[in-house]
Amino acid sequence: MSIAAINEQLLRAIGVGIAVVRRKDLRFLFTNEPFAEWFGKPAPRSCLPDILQDIDMDDIKSEMERSGRYTGELQVKRKRRTLIIALSISCASAEAQDFYVVECQNITRIRELESMIDSYSAMVERNTRELEREKERVERLLLNLMPRSVYEEFKTFGVVTPQLYESVSVVMLDFVDFTRFAAEHDPTVTLGELNDIFTAFDRIAEQFGCERIKTIGDAYLAVAGMPEPSPDHTRAVANCAVRFIRYLDRRNQSHQYKWQARIGLGTGSAVGSVVGIQKYVYDVFGSAVNLAARLQEFANPMCIVAPDEMKEFLVDEFHLVDLGKQDIRSFGEMRLMRVSPGIELARKARQY
Repeated sequence: MSIAAINEQLLRAIGVGIAVVRRKDLRFLFTNEPFAEWFGKPAPRSCLPDILQDIDMDDIKSEMERSGRYTGELQVKRKRRTLIIALSISCASAEAQDFYVVECQNITRIRELESMIDSYSAMVERNTRELEREKERVERLLLNLMPRSVYEEFKTFGVVTPQLYESVSVVMLDFVDFTRFAAEHDPTVTLGELNDIFTAFDRIAEQFGCERIKTIGDAYLAVAGMPEPSPDHTRAVANCAVRFIRYLDRRNQSHQYKWQARIGLGTGSAVGSVVGIQKYVYDVFGSAVNLAARLQEFANPMCIVAPDEMKEFLVDEFHLVDLGKQDIRSFGEMRLMRVSPGIELARKARQY
């Protein structure tokens, strides 16, 4: 087998089409089988532009004069399929004649693979963004169920260690005649009202460093001094309570439905932890929570009741009225007081 035949077989094996054209008139002098298969066998005396009709010969000549080589791509329709051909034209000389050597390679499969890779990359990127959004939604949900520091511990270790807090304060609010209101109105009205009010309560609680733990129907429970300790936890819950009342009072002046609430404050120890395995709920329990729940029952509508032991922390900022000793279930006899804003605090509270 001659060297020329070997070269022809190699070119065919690697899918390279070759054509040689005369430079002065661009007429074909030679084409191999792959070239003829893709573009058709040139007719006698045919020229390069007759076969490669989709390329601009002026661009080719300009590029050849500038760099001596032209590269590009073109599409060829063969048997209901569009092929992508990489085209390379270079100069050559022999026996005092100048030629163009036209090299063609079928890169259809390469482009298809590149398109598949691009599609796969776009899909991966899209799924990654969706996972990030889902992660953010889950994080927001969990942060609605537990304080951030507890969430960070849960995210890192998968569990939350129950922790005893020796000194915290609790505010417990409950609406007056909520059962009757819920029975007389459409559920969407009831939920819409609660959502509006509790959202405002959350903003107030956040402003004073309190952490809303949960709502139970119409009851609203928030704490101060946990999970981050605070020396002013007593004043924090009292500030929240008077501003809750102030907010409801102002809201009732402009809204169709009027709401009144009773509020109890408690102070003491509490335990905080995540309760449940499949449905996670951060909960607190202990003497401070129980006391706030009991005292809320002693409050008149739109009033705040607190134990006398909170007096020394509130006397300088709030107006306190002694309610005498009361028998508190599970706590025995205890002196109570009604809490309302002092003159300066009442002035500041008007913004709510």
